[in-house]
Amino acid sequence: MPETSILIIDDEQNIRDLVAAYMRKEGYQVYTAADGPAGLKAALKLKPQVIILDIMLPDLDGIELLVQLRRASDAYVIILSAKAEEADKIVGLSIGADDYLTKPFSPRELVARVKAGLRRFGAGPGAGREALTFRRIKIDAGQRKVWLDGAPVELTEAEFDLLLTLARHRGLVMSRDQLLQQIWGHDFFGEERVIDVHIGHLRRKLGDDPANPRLIVTVRGVGYRFDDEVLEP
Repeated sequence: MPETSILIIDDEQNIRDLVAAYMRKEGYQVYTAADGPAGLKAALKLKPQVIILDIMLPDLDGIELLVQLRRASDAYVIILSAKAEEADKIVGLSIGADDYLTKPFSPRELVARVKAGLRRFGAGPGAGREALTFRRIKIDAGQRKVWLDGAPVELTEAEFDLLLTLARHRGLVMSRDQLLQQIWGHDFFGEERVIDVHIGHLRRKLGDDPANPRLIVTVRGVGYRFDDEVLEP
């Protein structure tokens, strides 16, 4: 099995060194970059599984970097930023980040979030053979691929896991907290708002009208329900 690689993009050397030390201690292969252009070049060349990204970078800020990155990469991206306002978090998640952690931060919490993100690469016994087929959507859990009406749909890691979790519980209402725990794990300390942002991404990519959704339905005050019909054999 290939060694898991992590790219740290941050202009503060002490942050890069601290995070790199903790990640290497966990056995990950670690790369670092000190500015936006170098970070984007490294991400596209090295294709790491996880990218830890600062927003305030010289020459190319983290937001623009992420926009460009998402055109070619589905790496699990954790934004690590001093910007702690909810609006900043929503912007980061809206353009393709999978998680958001504010500075100052606990290195152990960051490690926990990296592990939670990587769990999707080893989904457990039988996962590689699982295929869910509905009237409009088909999900191949092993290949981590999704089709809508026969056409492939490009999803980020978090979006795929959110859709797969909802589909596995078709017809059942899942709360935001349940979805957080299912996808990011019990060691996740994030906000439930993360789920709403990713649901919005999924609906857009699946052509599901947010004003009248048919595939991922909002159950007000509770959570979300996957409603696509099971395809009869």
